[in-house]
Amino acid sequence: MGRQDATRRASTAIGSVLYGLATRAVRRLPRDMSLTSAATLATLDRTGPRRITDLAAIAGVTQPAMTVLVRVMEESGLVERRGEPSDKRVTLVCLTEAGTSYVRERRRAGVQAFAGLIDKLTDAEVQALSAALPALQHLAELDSEDREGSKQ
Repeated sequence: MGRQDATRRASTAIGSVLYGLATRAVRRLPRDMSLTSAATLATLDRTGPRRITDLAAIAGVTQPAMTVLVRVMEESGLVERRGEPSDKRVTLVCLTEAGTSYVRERRRAGVQAFAGLIDKLTDAEVQALSAALPALQHLAELDSEDREGSKQ
Protein backbone atom coordinates (compact mmCIF):
# COMPACT_ATOMS: atom_id res chain seq x y z
CA MET A 1 0.00 0.00 0.00
CA GLY A 2 1.42 3.36 -1.03
CA ARG A 3 1.49 6.56 0.99
CA GLN A 4 -1.16 8.09 -1.25
CA ASP A 5 -3.53 5.15 -0.61
CA ALA A 6 -2.97 5.40 3.15
CA THR A 7 -3.61 9.14 3.08
CA ARG A 8 -6.80 8.63 1.04
CA ARG A 9 -8.05 5.97 3.50
CA ALA A 10 -7.29 8.23 6.46
CA SER A 11 -9.05 11.16 4.78
CA THR A 12 -12.12 9.02 4.12
CA ALA A 13 -12.21 7.65 7.68
CA ILE A 14 -11.78 11.11 9.24
CA GLY A 15 -14.38 12.57 6.87
CA SER A 16 -16.82 9.82 7.79
CA VAL A 17 -16.43 10.42 11.52
CA LEU A 18 -16.69 14.22 11.18
CA TYR A 19 -19.77 13.90 8.97
CA GLY A 20 -21.41 11.54 11.45
CA LEU A 21 -20.67 13.88 14.36
CA ALA A 22 -22.02 16.90 12.47
CA THR A 23 -25.17 15.05 11.41
CA ARG A 24 -25.90 13.88 14.94
CA ALA A 25 -25.16 17.36 16.31
CA VAL A 26 -27.72 18.88 13.95
CA ARG A 27 -30.31 16.28 14.96
CA ARG A 28 -29.80 17.15 18.65
CA LEU A 29 -30.55 20.84 18.11
CA PRO A 30 -33.93 22.20 19.14
CA ARG A 31 -36.53 21.90 16.38
CA ASP A 32 -37.97 25.35 17.00
CA MET A 33 -37.08 26.53 13.48
CA SER A 34 -35.94 25.14 10.16
CA LEU A 35 -32.27 24.45 9.49
CA THR A 36 -32.37 27.06 6.73
CA SER A 37 -33.64 29.68 9.18
CA ALA A 38 -31.03 28.76 11.78
CA ALA A 39 -28.27 28.76 9.15
CA THR A 40 -29.42 32.17 7.89
CA LEU A 41 -29.28 33.60 11.41
CA ALA A 42 -25.79 32.12 11.85
CA THR A 43 -24.70 33.68 8.53
CA LEU A 44 -25.94 37.09 9.67
CA ASP A 45 -24.12 36.66 12.97
CA ARG A 46 -20.89 35.68 11.21
CA THR A 47 -20.96 38.15 8.30
CA GLY A 48 -23.18 41.02 9.38
CA PRO A 49 -26.14 42.52 7.51
CA ARG A 50 -26.84 41.05 4.05
CA ARG A 51 -29.20 41.52 1.14
CA ILE A 52 -31.97 38.96 0.77
CA THR A 53 -30.49 37.90 -2.57
CA ASP A 54 -27.12 37.20 -0.88
CA LEU A 55 -28.80 35.20 1.88
CA ALA A 56 -30.76 33.18 -0.69
CA ALA A 57 -27.58 32.33 -2.61
CA ILE A 58 -25.73 31.32 0.56
CA ALA A 59 -28.63 29.15 1.74
CA GLY A 60 -29.22 27.65 -1.71
CA VAL A 61 -32.86 28.74 -1.90
CA THR A 62 -34.76 31.04 -4.23
CA GLN A 63 -35.04 34.74 -3.52
CA PRO A 64 -38.85 34.49 -3.00
CA ALA A 65 -38.33 31.62 -0.51
CA MET A 66 -35.76 33.69 1.41
CA THR A 67 -38.12 36.68 1.40
CA VAL A 68 -40.79 34.53 3.09
CA LEU A 69 -38.23 33.13 5.54
CA VAL A 70 -37.00 36.63 6.44
CA ARG A 71 -40.59 37.82 6.90
CA VAL A 72 -41.27 34.98 9.37
CA MET A 73 -38.04 35.69 11.29
CA GLU A 74 -38.88 39.39 11.26
CA GLU A 75 -42.32 38.66 12.76
CA SER A 76 -40.55 36.56 15.41
CA GLY A 77 -38.33 39.52 16.28
CA LEU A 78 -35.09 37.78 15.25
CA VAL A 79 -34.21 40.02 12.28
CA GLU A 80 -35.07 43.45 10.97
CA ARG A 81 -34.72 45.18 7.64
CA ARG A 82 -32.72 48.38 7.33
CA GLY A 83 -31.80 50.61 4.44
CA GLU A 84 -28.22 50.56 3.16
CA PRO A 85 -26.69 53.93 4.17
CA SER A 86 -24.74 54.27 0.90
CA ASP A 87 -27.65 53.23 -1.37
CA LYS A 88 -31.19 53.93 -0.15
CA ARG A 89 -32.63 51.52 -2.76
CA VAL A 90 -30.96 48.55 -1.01
CA THR A 91 -32.49 46.82 2.00
CA LEU A 92 -30.32 44.80 4.34
CA VAL A 93 -31.42 42.06 6.73
CA CYS A 94 -29.88 42.49 10.19
CA LEU A 95 -29.96 40.45 13.36
CA THR A 96 -31.84 41.96 16.27
CA GLU A 97 -30.63 41.58 19.82
CA ALA A 98 -33.02 38.62 20.18
CA GLY A 99 -31.61 37.06 17.00
CA THR A 100 -28.04 37.46 18.23
CA SER A 101 -28.99 35.90 21.58
CA TYR A 102 -30.71 33.01 19.82
CA VAL A 103 -27.66 32.24 17.65
CA ARG A 104 -25.24 32.48 20.55
CA GLU A 105 -27.39 30.30 22.81
CA ARG A 106 -27.78 27.67 20.10
CA ARG A 107 -24.01 27.69 19.52
CA ARG A 108 -23.33 27.49 23.27
CA ALA A 109 -25.67 24.49 23.58
CA GLY A 110 -23.85 22.75 20.72
CA VAL A 111 -20.45 23.44 22.26
CA GLN A 112 -21.63 22.14 25.62
CA ALA A 113 -22.96 18.96 24.02
CA PHE A 114 -19.57 18.25 22.43
CA ALA A 115 -17.73 19.25 25.62
CA GLY A 116 -19.84 16.72 27.52
CA LEU A 117 -18.82 13.99 25.09
CA ILE A 118 -15.15 15.04 25.19
CA ASP A 119 -15.27 14.86 28.99
CA LYS A 120 -15.96 11.12 28.59
CA LEU A 121 -12.71 10.55 26.68
CA THR A 122 -9.45 9.42 28.20
CA ASP A 123 -6.70 11.97 28.86
CA ALA A 124 -4.74 10.57 25.91
CA GLU A 125 -7.75 10.97 23.60
CA VAL A 126 -8.27 14.57 24.75
CA GLN A 127 -4.58 15.25 24.10
CA ALA A 128 -4.90 13.74 20.62
CA LEU A 129 -7.88 16.01 19.88
CA SER A 130 -5.97 18.99 21.24
CA ALA A 131 -3.06 18.16 18.96
CA ALA A 132 -5.48 17.96 16.02
CA LEU A 133 -7.09 21.33 16.81
CA PRO A 134 -4.94 23.38 14.37
CA ALA A 135 -5.80 20.98 11.55
CA LEU A 136 -9.50 21.09 12.46
CA GLN A 137 -9.41 24.89 12.50
CA HIS A 138 -7.75 24.86 9.09
CA LEU A 139 -10.50 22.54 7.82
CA ALA A 140 -13.10 25.06 9.03
CA GLU A 141 -11.23 27.86 7.23
CA LEU A 142 -11.08 25.84 4.02
CA ASP A 143 -14.80 25.13 4.28
CA SER A 144 -15.54 28.85 4.73
CA GLU A 145 -13.37 29.69 1.72
CA ASP A 146 -15.17 27.05 -0.35
CA ARG A 147 -18.58 28.44 0.64
CA GLU A 148 -17.50 32.03 -0.05
CA GLY A 149 -16.01 31.03 -3.42
CA SER A 150 -19.04 29.02 -4.53
CA LYS A 151 -21.45 31.93 -4.14
CA GLN A 152 -19.44 34.32 -6.31
